[in-house]
Amino acid sequence: MNCSVTLQTNWHALHPIWKGGEETVQKGLPHSQLAPAWQILLLGDGSPTRHLRLLTREPVEVDVIDMSSIGTNDDGAPSQIQAVPEPRLRRQVWLRTASGQRLAYAASWWDGNHVDDYLRNRALPIWDNLSRLHTELYRDIQGVYYGYSAALESAFGEKGPFWGRHYLFWHHGEPLTLIYEVFSPYLSKYLGEMSKTTQSE
Repeated sequence: MNCSVTLQTNWHALHPIWKGGEETVQKGLPHSQLAPAWQILLLGDGSPTRHLRLLTREPVEVDVIDMSSIGTNDDGAPSQIQAVPEPRLRRQVWLRTASGQRLAYAASWWDGNHVDDYLRNRALPIWDNLSRLHTELYRDIQGVYYGYSAALESAFGEKGPFWGRHYLFWHHGEPLTLIYEVFSPYLSKYLGEMSKTTQSE
């Protein structure tokens, strides 16, 4: 794989008005801040692709919008990017229903020398790729965010603020990838209002 540095596409980080770390993830949030159904999606360690498929009753598809070699750059990613071996590759996708509704955005960072070992079909969600390989994984959620992004407002067709998170995937005791996800408020159609607080934003 050619790992020359190409930083042509920035990724869509939230500008947080609130954020929490591992302790917050473990304890959970007050229901007045984030409703229980949303906490299961955001703070649970299950596959978001699987959750979205169950919620919408539609296949969840991926639109890959960026595959950039970033070399040794930290890319403005969460600090856990240091756990991902260099040279690194950044991948950005939209997760959407088969009918075209965008449900989530994800940026992920991979060991550029081994990304093709795990993303054999880049048109599939990460979980689908890894489950086909019967890869044993541990989803280690490190942080949660509530904030704004003009780019995501435009892409989702929904007004912010948005909820997001980042986590490490571990495989055989080694970090496999760092993932940053943001979910569309459109999911309120299935999960109910995000919270009493966000309802009044």
